[in-house]
Amino acid sequence: MKAFTPFLPAAMVAGLLLSTPVFAADWTLAAGNGTLGFSGTQTGKTFEGHFTKYDGSITFDPAHPEAGHAKITIDMASATTGDAQRDGALPGHDWFDVKTFPTAVFEVKDFKAKGGNAFDAEGTLTIKGVSKPVTLSLTIDTTGTTLHAKGHLPLVRSAFNVGIGPWSTGQWVALDVGVDVDVTAQGG
Repeated sequence: MKAFTPFLPAAMVAGLLLSTPVFAADWTLAAGNGTLGFSGTQTGKTFEGHFTKYDGSITFDPAHPEAGHAKITIDMASATTGDAQRDGALPGHDWFDVKTFPTAVFEVKDFKAKGGNAFDAEGTLTIKGVSKPVTLSLTIDTTGTTLHAKGHLPLVRSAFNVGIGPWSTGQWVALDVGVDVDVTAQGG
């Protein structure tokens, strides 16, 4: 006769619970649903701009952020600051080089909960063919079929070869720049 092990049923239930996949909601991000902006300093004066064309997909569940991921693609030729000279230079070889590198991509491998609606989106940012690990701290709120994300990412532009040649030293345009995210995605 086989001995009854009281731990076997409990172990089986635990195994089933642990092996059950986590299903996160899928969200679609499209330009026009918020702002994907940037800021910097040129000759001592702060300027701001934004990208008018971007899209992406986000998989995110606030109850299981670690199962989330995202891929956001930015049309670098859509950068605008409201200054004709700056806007004319940004697509050029020294800055975004949009002929060779038309898009930038932010791929989030997971989200880490920081408490409440605060999360760190950890992933890789690729600009001008240069990929670097980054962490975007943001707040994420979900309501029904809407996800709202807001955050700020400080960068050093020279790490991505943005502003080369006479612009590489930071003498006229500071090396430190900021990326500001305030976007709404649909889905759920």
